[in-house]
Amino acid sequence: MKQLSRLLVVGLLILGFNNVQAQDENNPWQVSFGVNAIDVYPTNDSDASYPTGSLFSEYFNANDHWNILPSISYVAVSKSVGDGFSVGVRGSLNRISKLGDVSADDLSHYAVDGTIKYQILKNTKLDPFVEVGGGYTWVDEIGAGTVNGGIGVNYWFSDNIGLTLQTQYKHAFEDYGVKHFQHLGGLSIKFGGTDTDGDGIYDKDDACPEVAGLEAFNGCPDSDGDGIEDSKDSCPNEAGSKEMNGCPDSDGDGIADKDDACPNEAGLAALAGCPDADGDGVADKDDQCPNEAGPAENNGCPWPDRDGDGVLDKDDQCPDVAGTVANAGCPEVTEEVQKQLNDYARTILFDTGKSSIKAESTGVMVDIIQILNEYPNAKFTVEGHTDSVGSAKLNQRLSEERANAVRDFLINEGIGSDRLNAIGYGEDKPIATNNTRAGRTQNRRVEINLIK
Repeated sequence: MKQLSRLLVVGLLILGFNNVQAQDENNPWQVSFGVNAIDVYPTNDSDASYPTGSLFSEYFNANDHWNILPSISYVAVSKSVGDGFSVGVRGSLNRISKLGDVSADDLSHYAVDGTIKYQILKNTKLDPFVEVGGGYTWVDEIGAGTVNGGIGVNYWFSDNIGLTLQTQYKHAFEDYGVKHFQHLGGLSIKFGGTDTDGDGIYDKDDACPEVAGLEAFNGCPDSDGDGIEDSKDSCPNEAGSKEMNGCPDSDGDGIADKDDACPNEAGLAALAGCPDADGDGVADKDDQCPNEAGPAENNGCPWPDRDGDGVLDKDDQCPDVAGTVANAGCPEVTEEVQKQLNDYARTILFDTGKSSIKAESTGVMVDIIQILNEYPNAKFTVEGHTDSVGSAKLNQRLSEERANAVRDFLINEGIGSDRLNAIGYGEDKPIATNNTRAGRTQNRRVEINLIK
């Protein structure tokens, strides 16, 4: 039960402060302070070890039963959350010298309560209310949670100052807790209703309470004096027209200056108010060729074709060498070129039984490189072949090593590695008979073939 009482107190406090929102009505805050009286007699507590009387009996017997500390002994703060409800907290202290008709040895009394209050009437001098809540009460350092309920009344001498009288029953959760009535009387001060911006319009009626404005606009300003209040004026600091939502249109093109990238030159809405002299869809201010139509991708200029092959430079993979449209602007490898390439490749000589290229083949390699450089986007396969002398396994390995040796040589001389593959076929693809010396010589070869 003790944990339940503590949770109730915490819950009430969280509920109260989480609902504190900015209000539209005047003076949402109320602070009260004064004296409180503790009365344990009319509580009908049959479990108490002292006389408690039947409920409400001798309710007003202040002389015999009320415990009053002759000083300010409670302080309360609450905040309106709308629809007549307010939430708050209250702290109080007292000294208990009377438990029913029995004297007590000046027991200390402390209480902290969370409150939810409902105003029965609104905007009246006589302001009755009901209150519920919960809290925690300590009597001589023995604490117990309580659930509270009561009624009260505020009498307002002015908009801000009033007298508060209140009584409530506080039921202790714990069996050892002291069930009691608490009566309160004191001064209350309301505040929070102001004219923040000093424009003569009270904040509750001021649509712009923090900015001085005009009564015609419910307290909102018209900074540029164009007859359109700032909240509806897209250009609150520049006088404009209603057609332009309060903005000026200096060049008269129907586009407000704030949205016009060229406010002093009449232009097109599609180009944010800028002109387009050559009609290419690129605003003159961004067009590097304003009098010559061109695509936006090229800043308004026509695409060049340096090699004159009919393929624009932007699409031409060989912009400085005339080629064909079908080959992305690059020259195509013809059958004649392919034949010439292999005529050279088949003359490449290797050391016997090895993949090392003989020095006398350097000239041939230079001729091959020149041809490959003329076709920069073409890709080739370097193929190695052997005769049938020796084991097939050895021949396969030798063909692969010779093909890779040629590929590596070409790459080292500047041919892109992405343009060359290497493969060995061993003795599988002869071009002549292996039964004669001349045939075997033809079969021991390298070919460089275009990848189509």
